[in-house]
Amino acid sequence: QVQLVESGGGLVQAGGSLRLSCAASGRALRNYAMGWFRQAPGKDREFVAYIDWSGTSTGYADSVKGGFTISRDNAKNTVYLQMNSLKPEDTAVYYCNADAFAYGKSWAPGKYWGQGTQVTVSS
Repeated sequence: QVQLVESGGGLVQAGGSLRLSCAASGRALRNYAMGWFRQAPGKDREFVAYIDWSGTSTGYADSVKGGFTISRDNAKNTVYLQMNSLKPEDTAVYYCNADAFAYGKSWAPGKYWGQGTQVTVSS
């Protein structure tokens, strides 16, 4: 099993940037494809970004393409989400997920979740 802990959330003005980190313990992160998902108040949890185990393949939700970048450092057992040009609609709790997989035209979560980190973008 793998345990995930997110960090890096906070309050930022529209147009600003944040970098989220997801640190893993337990089983090595290199064994997993990883994803970021988010849940805004009153909405379902949705896919944000995906990265395969090696870091060579990535995918993004249409709503964040061009603004967000997912990356990973397997030596540090950490996955990142760089978020630029943030908008108020990006406000949500962001969750790291291990064992994400392709599903239709998007990606679905695996069974391992972090506790989430709050991102709030003010207008």
